[in-house]
Amino acid sequence: MLHAMRITAAVLSVAIGLVAGQISSDTSGPSGILGFNSGAFFPDDDETPKKKSDFLEEFEASQSLHGSPGLFNSVRLYTNVQWKTTSDPIEAFEAAIETNTTMLLGVWCSGTDSIESELTALQSALDSHGSSFADLVVGISVGSEDLYRISETGVENEAGTGTDAKAIAGFISDVRAAINGTLLEDKMVGHVDAWSAWGNSSNKAVVDAVDFVGVDLYPYYEKDKGNSFDNSTNVYDYIYGIAKDAAGDKPLWITETGYPVSGPTFGEAETSVQNAGAYWQNIGCDKLFGRENVWWYNLRDSNPANEEKFGITEDLDAANPVFNLTCAAGSGAPATINTEDSSANRFGTNSNVAMLVAIGVMGLMAVIG
Repeated sequence: MLHAMRITAAVLSVAIGLVAGQISSDTSGPSGILGFNSGAFFPDDDETPKKKSDFLEEFEASQSLHGSPGLFNSVRLYTNVQWKTTSDPIEAFEAAIETNTTMLLGVWCSGTDSIESELTALQSALDSHGSSFADLVVGISVGSEDLYRISETGVENEAGTGTDAKAIAGFISDVRAAINGTLLEDKMVGHVDAWSAWGNSSNKAVVDAVDFVGVDLYPYYEKDKGNSFDNSTNVYDYIYGIAKDAAGDKPLWITETGYPVSGPTFGEAETSVQNAGAYWQNIGCDKLFGRENVWWYNLRDSNPANEEKFGITEDLDAANPVFNLTCAAGSGAPATINTEDSSANRFGTNSNVAMLVAIGVMGLMAVIG
């Protein structure tokens, strides 16, 4: 009986710990988030907007990935506005609520002197969904690579329209004012940019303004740093270190990283499924998963400007990722899930953990009784 009690109590302790880890946070914010990025439209000539059903497919596939190291149940969005509307909330919000997917919200800032449409869409989502929406928000990113796009390197690479540090800092203030007194007022507000932008001292006003620093890290693109795949981990460590130093005491979130499964050679970097899978192991498994907040790039491709393809699934086939997602023993990554039935762990967040707690409690009561 004592042996049974110890086993049941252990199960109960683990279950309660899982619940606490999912719902608690301190001044440093949430930790160990696993997710992917999701664009607002498809990579076709018409930039077809993604609908709720499209986001549902993504979020369900993300949580059902065969052999994944932990549950990928978060999404990073680039905008609050449904594509090709003025200020309608993006339909990803409703899909996230239905699948219990947490969200790093995005406020698009480039090419505009006002983010009013973004704030209108955000307020509409709060009015419609209240805490069902707000409770899933892990943070708000004001802008995405805006500083990089106006940098010398960004202009050279024809990265598109950007925004300067003063404007980003002003937009961050606008977001804080908009969420003050709402269910989102305690959410962390930050900015996402390339490591080189964070390492540029002229952008310090943005570092000072944010609660978290979101960084995009791609050794593949670092052709001036000896970017052969064999050197990719060294390059990653270097550019990560630049961003970490720039962030100072602010939390550093890995908002994009990954390696192309196909596409052109860039410098010394060659794309392949094999290299993408090895990068997942070397960087994701050995350094990130379960230890840092990370939104991998990507579950499926959605940027039509990219010749390189980063998607780890074809047609969102969660049962057959393009490479093995299981992390090696001793890597430090979370335990492998979805090993038998990839549908068994869908939406397996708080509801499944709560069930585990209930089973543990009932088992303990039965043993004691």
